[in-house]
Amino acid sequence: MRALLVVNPAATTTSARTRDVLIHALASEMKLEAVTTEYRGHARDLGRQAADSEDIDLVVALGGDGTVNEVVNGLLHNGPDPESLPRLAVVPGGSTNVFARALGLPNDAVEATGALLDALREERERTIGLGLAAGTPGTEDESVPSRWFTFCAGLGFDAGVIGRVEQQRERGKRSTHALYLRQVLRQFLDDPHRRHGTITLERPGQDPVADLILSIICNTSPWTFLGNRPVYASPKASFDTGLDVLGLSRMSTAAVARYATQLLTSSPERGPHGRHAVSLHDLTDFTLHSKVPLPLQMDGDHLGLRTSVTFTGVRRALRVIV
Repeated sequence: MRALLVVNPAATTTSARTRDVLIHALASEMKLEAVTTEYRGHARDLGRQAADSEDIDLVVALGGDGTVNEVVNGLLHNGPDPESLPRLAVVPGGSTNVFARALGLPNDAVEATGALLDALREERERTIGLGLAAGTPGTEDESVPSRWFTFCAGLGFDAGVIGRVEQQRERGKRSTHALYLRQVLRQFLDDPHRRHGTITLERPGQDPVADLILSIICNTSPWTFLGNRPVYASPKASFDTGLDVLGLSRMSTAAVARYATQLLTSSPERGPHGRHAVSLHDLTDFTLHSKVPLPLQMDGDHLGLRTSVTFTGVRRALRVIV
């Protein structure tokens, strides 16, 4: 087997020594080329080269969810073709590693490498669905390029939190759960749209859902982790179905306290619920329109402001090693 290992040297939970050990372990089982990323988007470029190559069987992403997202977008630059494209494997190296953990991999990079090698020997893989987001035709965002996401996206409040976290990290702050919680509070206090939602969800053959303040799109469950605690925004979301959406139309102090508590106590059986919560399951096509530009995030990466985004749930998009 010939494999490409994409290494993010800035991965927050792996040292250079650990990465060297992992590279040697993988190289003992396959013909391995390891490339360290050097700029934003480099992992995407490497994934694209692997997709266009005729002799790469496997791409291993060693990094966090952002690295995985870039690799996936490179692999699928010409669209999904599970039977022909290289398979994807993940060695978690970020602070949260939602995608890897949703696949059932250990959160420790060394343990995950061992699990990966066992899976390759036993030929364990699955074909998963992914989400695709693009600018909506006929709107000012129609020229925005489409982008794949592996586990979640969001328009509005949660994307604003991620944007704030990225600003803090650029100032040298470490990515910790405490940092995220502080930015949630600041986003709540500063968000000018939390009293009157600006988002409308439209889907074919259904009435629109209007006045949403928050919209979280899930491709799997859990939505994220707080340390070792899984958080379920859309408990029914799965790599084997379309996309799920959680929308909130009220974010008063009392409502935020209620929904935050529901998230922290969520389970595979029950997520946030109530009169101002909208939960939609297994959607294939829908569009989010906003009356004002709002922040957009995918797989925990802030992508700027958007007024209209069209989402597609694509079943059986990519083969992954599990």
